[in-house]
Amino acid sequence: MNPEQVQFVDDAIRSRHSVRAFLSTPVDAQIIKDILEVACRAPSGTNTQPWKVYVVTDKKRDEMVDRVCKAQLEIYKHPEKAAEYQETFPYYPEKWISPFIDRRRENGWGLYGLLNIQKGEKEKMAAQQLRNYQLFDAPVGLYFTVNKAMGIGSKMDISMMIQNVMVAAKARGLDTCPQAAWNHFHPIVLEVLGASDDEELVCTVALGYANPDEIVNTFITPREPVEKFTVFLSE
Repeated sequence: MNPEQVQFVDDAIRSRHSVRAFLSTPVDAQIIKDILEVACRAPSGTNTQPWKVYVVTDKKRDEMVDRVCKAQLEIYKHPEKAAEYQETFPYYPEKWISPFIDRRRENGWGLYGLLNIQKGEKEKMAAQQLRNYQLFDAPVGLYFTVNKAMGIGSKMDISMMIQNVMVAAKARGLDTCPQAAWNHFHPIVLEVLGASDDEELVCTVALGYANPDEIVNTFITPREPVEKFTVFLSE
């Protein structure tokens, strides 16, 4: 690759961030197909290619959003109902430790601060959480599944494929927001998708064109310097 190509790839990776407010502008189906054709070049153990992707738009998207939002609102009114919606694998640890919990808190309060949501304002927090299940108004929802028979390595494989999707989308002027929040509602999601019983929901990605007028889209999370997470060994 020449320097210009390297810069283009680097810029696509660096400029990708989780967008939380989208325009209603439709995304051409061919563009989505092109993104997925590039993304499926992700590596996978012994080339198993364990991913399956559902592209949800229009009426089906609205049905998905409506049903999951109703379930989330019901949980807000009756917290005990959360027991009916459990993720099939733990995304987060049972017990948090530093420095990870510190970064999580910094992220949460940084976002809430930008949105003028203060500690203890439960209704505002609930409304912002609901935005996840509205796909932040994105016109496209991408739902990624793997077969339940596959091992944890397949989740690593599909994660690399999802990253490819987000970078390829950015290169085409689109933005994304990967969301594990939907995993709790996998019974509803898989039913709406018409997925088979042997499928497991791994991640949902909101896809569309970012709304440039929404302040939430100015929120960029920091990254640790290379020297802090890397060990170079030569002898």
